[in-house]
Parts: sequence; C-alpha cells; structure tokens
Amino acid sequence: MRFAVHVEVSPLEGIADPEGETIERALPALGFEGVRHVRLGKVVRFEMDADDAERAEERAVEMCRRLLANPVIEQADVSVAALGDRRQGSDLGL
Repeated sequence: MRFAVHVEVSPLEGIADPEGETIERALPALGFEGVRHVRLGKVVRFEMDADDAERAEERAVEMCRRLLANPVIEQADVSVAALGDRRQGSDLGL
C-alpha cells in the first residue's frame, strides 16, 4: 500500500526560537495585533510504500529520529494517510 506521510517538526518548549520571536515582533507593525507564542518549524511530506498504516508510521518516526528532526531540540509530529491507487511521485494534496 502507498501512504502519504506528513511530518511537522518544531522546537521543543523551552528551546529558543529566534525566527518565531522575530515574526511575533514584526506582526503588530503590519497590523496583526494579538498574535502570541509564534513558533517556526518545518514540514516534510512524502509518499511511502508499507504493508499497513502502523508500519508506515513506525518507519516515518524512525526517519524523524535518524534524520528529519534533532530530538535534543525538536519534536516531530507524524501523520499517515492511505493513498489508494495513486501514481508514484504525485502531489500529496495534504
């Protein structure tokens, strides 16, 4: 089966996020008041072949541990959805 995998990587609570802080300070100057706790991260999307959703998630979590996120300063949230009969290399549409 083919699965769409969506990984959101963000700084752990308590870890400095200078980019997020800069955005938070700049928003009021652009007329966006009341925005708080801005955290900047990254999103990684890909397709993966696996026997089932559980195995796809296990593999994606291992990818996060080994490459996609730094577990010392970042957290990774993984979501997996079955794609059905979509062609390889197609847009994930997430």
